Amino acid sequence: MSGAGAGETTSGLSPYLTIWWRPRRTIQDVVARPYSSRVLVLAALGGTASAVTWLLGMDVDQSLTDWRVLLACLVGAGSLSILNLYIGAWVAAGVGRLLGGTASTAELRTLLAWGMLPAIAGAVLAIAAVLGLRVAGAGAMPAVLAFMVGICSLWSMVMTLLMLGSVEGFGFFRSFVTYGISTLCLPAVFALLIRTFLFQPFSIPSGSTIPALLPGDYVFANKFAYGYSRFSLPFGVASFPGRVFGADPARGDMVIFRLPKDERTDYVKRVVGLPGDRIQMKDGELLINSTPVRRERMDDLTGIDACGSGTTGVRRWRETLPNGVSYETLDCADNGYFDNTTTYTVPAAHLFVLGDNRDNSTDSRAMSAIGFVPIDNLVARVSMIFFSRAAGGAGAPSSIRFERIGATVR
Repeated sequence: MSGAGAGETTSGLSPYLTIWWRPRRTIQDVVARPYSSRVLVLAALGGTASAVTWLLGMDVDQSLTDWRVLLACLVGAGSLSILNLYIGAWVAAGVGRLLGGTASTAELRTLLAWGMLPAIAGAVLAIAAVLGLRVAGAGAMPAVLAFMVGICSLWSMVMTLLMLGSVEGFGFFRSFVTYGISTLCLPAVFALLIRTFLFQPFSIPSGSTIPALLPGDYVFANKFAYGYSRFSLPFGVASFPGRVFGADPARGDMVIFRLPKDERTDYVKRVVGLPGDRIQMKDGELLINSTPVRRERMDDLTGIDACGSGTTGVRRWRETLPNGVSYETLDCADNGYFDNTTTYTVPAAHLFVLGDNRDNSTDSRAMSAIGFVPIDNLVARVSMIFFSRAAGGAGAPSSIRFERIGATVR
């Protein structure tokens, strides 16, 4: 390789070109030359590419040219990608040695980073396409371009497998095992542990919790806030009574729970009644133990069709529960179906939950549909909005609600 320049492989061409059709040979040149110093940049760009691909799946491709989106992808996803690169290379080195390989951790970092090139190219293609469509005044990205981005991501995996086999001297099977454990299985296991014991992402599909949560919000929910029940474990892998490390929810908590009538379905509502409480709605006001909950009139909520009738001016109130928790509620109509109810006495080990959008929510007031929620059915407490997407209408594209990202939920 002594005859190759600093920007060439032994073929005389840049590795950014040759890696596409001869990755096995190119990676041997790359790990021995200054290209190995570029792994952090490639890893950060690879993480950005993964984030761009995810955004395409969220149907917000028109936001790909927004500098805030690209900066968030580069800083957030790029940082995670660099961390994953170091961990993945370290694991791959260990697995490789067990299977008879000899590649160093540094060599594996290099090939994993260079293997992201097709995915990076796919992200660049997507951003360029969105810019072109915007200049042309066209609509959303054609499906064929999204398909091509997916093909680029798939080719990244194929190239990485080829380079791994070359560096380690492996055939397909040992390359696949090493790559699968270090790059696919390890992140999946790590994500599964976080999802099971710490934080789980949920999407909000309906408007029953407007204005605290909007349709299109994506939230992180705290899994350890109330301890763990059989509903905390994914895929129903185990069943056990009660809760481990259990803790009681507080009035005002926005909770994720399994529907008592259908334990496969997750619901999100606000806790207003604890065991032993007497709950009633009278003329649209919430009463707890015969005492009206303090509420103050606010300006009408506008800009959101919270009632499903095309009306955007909705009466809004601020309720304050006896424990001091304050939140906003909506009133779509006078004398709504659940504006006047009987008195509900919450049984032991159960909760009474309401949606903040009072006339547009199926909750504990609907005894035949939800009723009282067993505390053991709690899954998590909603903590933070990490992404928010406003659906487009009448041919308009979806858009990102930047102002909601990072907001805490109370």
